[in-house]
Amino acid sequence: MTSDAIPPGPQVASVAVAAPPHRHRQQDIAAVFSEAFLSAGTAVRRQFTGIAAHTGIEYRNLSLPLAEYRRRRSFTEYNEVWAATAARVGQEALTRALAAARVQPEDVGAIVSTTATGASIPSFDAGLVQTVGLPRDVTRIPMLGLGCAGGAAGLARVHDYLRAFPDRVAVLVSVELCSLDFQCTDTSPPNLVATSLFGDAGAAVVAFGAHRAQAAPGPALLATHSFLHPGTEHLMGMRVGSNGFAVFLSPDTPDVIEKHLPDEVHAFLADHHVTTRSIATWVVHPGGPKIIDAVCRSLGLSPAALTHTRASLAEHGNISSASVLDVLRRTMSTPPGPAPGSHGVLMAFGPGFTVELLLLRW
Repeated sequence: MTSDAIPPGPQVASVAVAAPPHRHRQQDIAAVFSEAFLSAGTAVRRQFTGIAAHTGIEYRNLSLPLAEYRRRRSFTEYNEVWAATAARVGQEALTRALAAARVQPEDVGAIVSTTATGASIPSFDAGLVQTVGLPRDVTRIPMLGLGCAGGAAGLARVHDYLRAFPDRVAVLVSVELCSLDFQCTDTSPPNLVATSLFGDAGAAVVAFGAHRAQAAPGPALLATHSFLHPGTEHLMGMRVGSNGFAVFLSPDTPDVIEKHLPDEVHAFLADHHVTTRSIATWVVHPGGPKIIDAVCRSLGLSPAALTHTRASLAEHGNISSASVLDVLRRTMSTPPGPAPGSHGVLMAFGPGFTVELLLLRW
């Protein structure tokens, strides 16, 4: 059996990204956030601005005006801002994606949504059903807590739904408003790193089932794979407490990726009779400079292979689950694009420690 024998998969029709309007240079964000660390001395503030300067990030979008991050807010206040902003950003991203795919809202059969930076019940996709005009009987698949892996995992759930219903349309919406989880009383190195990396944005994907006659410019979703590494829960995630969602990141994460990723990727591809040498396009989550370098080293990729990954990080910072979707958007929209018939791999990493992989074909 060859890779050509893999049954046709659902196909990506469009990807759109939206962000809150407060956009600033990384150095300006670092200057204000360093002032906001309540218990920080001069040395800690200098350490934070130094970390921020070496992230490869040029700009980030924020959910509040920059000056307002100097004022400490309660979890309740931040989450209220999150709910209102997530509704606006999600609606903008989904509306753009539907228009680009030439799909009417009433034609959507399922909506997958993902976030890890705020919480609401009902989940934020319920509001999108009404504001965007999706059918009242649309299948809703909300996901909370997958962190940076959520975009890839959400795309995998879109794949699963459209495999079962190949005549339908499904959408994925990711909204991550990371600045609203700012922990101004935590001056630990992991929080300094997290505060220097994460930005605010959302992304939406429209995908068609394989039997739908409408042509789609994006890749086919051929296969998916998820792996949870036992005993690695300490590497990354969010602790939920009275001050909200607090990110924790271990400096060991790049080493764990470098150690375990090759076996995961090679085994996944071998199951579908593909090798890394036949992968023309790598759509990789931009977790940070050290994560990107670890992926390149572990898979033997040239720096040029992750050009879109680095560009996404520079323009938006790490926007968690939306990041890999932005990388996919860039891959689809940058001429000349992947060659027709060529294979790609989309990957992201998240709490757990989780690896999410999708095999693509253009």
